Amino acid sequence: MKKIFLFALVILLTMGGAANVSAQDLPYYFQVNKQVVHVYWNSDGSQSLDYTWVFTNQPDSHEIDFVDVGMPNYNFDTGTIQADVDGVPVSVSTGDYQGGGSGFAVVLGSQSIPAGGTATVHVYVGRITGVLYPDDNDEAYASAAFAPAYFGSQYVTGNTDFTLTFHLPPNMNEQEPRWHAAPSGFPSEPQSVYDSENRVTYTWYSPSANASEYYLFGASFPKTYVPAESITVPASEPLISTDTIFNVICCGFFAFMFIGAPTLTAIGNQRRKMQYMPPKVAIEGHGIKRGLTAVESAILMEQPLDKVLTMILFGAIKKEAASVKTRDPLELDVANPTPDGLHQYEKDFLKAFKTADKKTRQGDLQAMMIALVKSVSEKMRGFSRKETVAYYKSIMEKAWQQIEAADTPEVKSQKFDEALEWTMLDKDYDDRTRRVFNGPIFLPHWWGRYNPTYAPRPTQASSGFPTPSMGQPSSRTALPGADFAAQVVTGVQTFSSKVVGNVNTFTEKITGATNPPPKPTSSGRSGGGGGRSCACACACAGCACACAGGGR
Repeated sequence: MKKIFLFALVILLTMGGAANVSAQDLPYYFQVNKQVVHVYWNSDGSQSLDYTWVFTNQPDSHEIDFVDVGMPNYNFDTGTIQADVDGVPVSVSTGDYQGGGSGFAVVLGSQSIPAGGTATVHVYVGRITGVLYPDDNDEAYASAAFAPAYFGSQYVTGNTDFTLTFHLPPNMNEQEPRWHAAPSGFPSEPQSVYDSENRVTYTWYSPSANASEYYLFGASFPKTYVPAESITVPASEPLISTDTIFNVICCGFFAFMFIGAPTLTAIGNQRRKMQYMPPKVAIEGHGIKRGLTAVESAILMEQPLDKVLTMILFGAIKKEAASVKTRDPLELDVANPTPDGLHQYEKDFLKAFKTADKKTRQGDLQAMMIALVKSVSEKMRGFSRKETVAYYKSIMEKAWQQIEAADTPEVKSQKFDEALEWTMLDKDYDDRTRRVFNGPIFLPHWWGRYNPTYAPRPTQASSGFPTPSMGQPSSRTALPGADFAAQVVTGVQTFSSKVVGNVNTFTEKITGATNPPPKPTSSGRSGGGGGRSCACACACAGCACACAGGGR
């Protein structure tokens, strides 16, 4: 009997552990039963926000343990933020925010909403500046527009009882302000009353709104009710004929102008697909993250991935971990055993090239790049991306300066060999190499492992790789600088066309895993999910777009 009891206990514990693991892999799926937003336009020109969401988490869904809240811009005072779940105070964190642009995360912690549970999340932000703009239709008026946070459609089910109220600056005559056109699904005119602070209010209400839809609300009022300096005057725009202007897109510090020609939209979309670093890395921490390799620095700078792969190839060749067997198609001889001191991304890179099937190799290289991007993102947690990028650019510049300052071609070539991967961080690498090496470059000792046509019939060295025959002249071989740069660039092009195929398609797949670009969202999540912050389209007088969105 005792054995039966112990056996049953083991089974129950095993099932419980499996259930716990599977729970972490469940998707986010919830209903926003109710959303109430109060937007206060204050007499000092600032804005205050008050959000209330009622979430019902669906059965067999991931618990809601974070809610990312995007902000109109970076001018929000974190000291004024308060949050609670069902009246229980919870913390907020800018470091845990994973939306794009500016914002913060509500950390639900012990108040996380389990599958099948319902809870009310309340957030108050006391002060945001830089949210008012001139009204395009009346120079005596200020324009204010706001797009509340919304959620990825893949996470949301059901309708939402939605209310949004503008509270305009106090002591205004009810005839003075004007509302902007209402979003689809809302009454054409908002309800207008005075609140307890003698503010004119505009309230828009829909009992069946969609929590994954983008809604833009706006109003204009006389400038005299706020300080003149609180109204942001947009920079002068180039003159463009009015029939070509499609819309103006605003979100935080980003301002995009979409022209009627669809080409510009396509360019913007393509650029977004190349941004493979997770948006949380853009949230500024403090200080410089030292100790990154040149390859990791290239990832942080979001360099083209074919260049990054070429840098990894050079690193593996210099460490005698691989040699190029053929360049077209690119095939490698991988050392067995591989030398010590390889980085994980180099090991994964070499593992991919052990696979003969081209499609499988591309998949392995994509997996390697995804792991590398995530590794760099994790290393950057709590550090300033801006300061760190500037630091590694300075290393690149110092490397070039040492090369340029070298007295002889031999020393110059030696310095170039030592800092090759760092110099490749330069976006102008090709032309700069040609300018710096207007004379010959003495080829590095490992060049024969990169260019199989360089060395004569090799003999076998202890490393397991061919080295130039001892019958060669003892002096080092030189190559015109322009030719050397061209061969390196050819290596990048080889990766583009022969290994990863279309580099844009390859990068899009990486971005899809590390920085997925679904609709602008704000969502409950736990360590992952889709979406990012708002991208408000200002379709109102003054383009006073002060959107708040975020999440993943």
